[in-house]
Amino acid sequence: MDALLGLVGGLGLLLVWLACWEVPAPQRRRPRARREALEDRLVQAGLVGVTAGAFGAATAGVGIAGLVVAWSATGSVAVAVIVGAGGAYAPHAAVAARARARRARLRRAWPEAVDTLLSGIRAGLALPEAVAALGERGPEPLRPAFAGFAEEYRASGAFGPSLDALKAQLADPVADRIVEAVRLARDVGGTEVGAVLRSLAQFLRDDARTRGELEARQGWTVSAARLAVAAPWLLLAMLATRPGGLAAFDSPAGVAVLLGGAAACAGAYRLMRVFGRLPVEARVLR
Repeated sequence: MDALLGLVGGLGLLLVWLACWEVPAPQRRRPRARREALEDRLVQAGLVGVTAGAFGAATAGVGIAGLVVAWSATGSVAVAVIVGAGGAYAPHAAVAARARARRARLRRAWPEAVDTLLSGIRAGLALPEAVAALGERGPEPLRPAFAGFAEEYRASGAFGPSLDALKAQLADPVADRIVEAVRLARDVGGTEVGAVLRSLAQFLRDDARTRGELEARQGWTVSAARLAVAAPWLLLAMLATRPGGLAAFDSPAGVAVLLGGAAACAGAYRLMRVFGRLPVEARVLR
């Protein structure tokens, strides 16, 4: 009996220790989630086929090139390191801006696309033909993706893989929901697909209207924050045009000022983006 109690007590202590030190499963999957999010952002920015690894190597190359050029032009190591870090971040900022612009265009286009799809289904078209028709009669931002679906479906005749290729090309959570609703209607039948699509179209219109109002209200705040972050570095660039203007920043105190300023600017801008960021729907049906 004592041995059994000791075994149970030891097992309980082991479970407590594992609960305190074992890495939870979601954290182990976090690098993969970040890679998938980056690849989705690349697709949304129009860089189809670019992997996360290739993009990371490219950003590192841009950062190293910026560091070398700045060091050659200014002769200041501290300034060169900051320019290199900014150069490495610039591709990420450009991709994020292009992805946001494309998501905004698709957000305005999806309600019309859903209405067109619903009209095709009501007219008696088969689901593959109704989806393929969006490549010709759908909203302009969505036509290339659905035209690619039509070509894929005509070439293979496989509806499911063609839908998967469409989801990968769009990399959009709304597209995932529409594609899965169409796939479910094709696989199991039913008459509820029309009601589902009508409800989805109304929800998308309400979401686009609300999000547009919020983005318009916070636009001036974001512009002012960008100007505040860029102002000291524009001044530093003006100092770099003067001979010996950056000599003061080669001292330990100057390096500390530059690094502290860079950290303050990056941290303040990041906090502004985090606090003012509107929720973005995740791709749970990828």
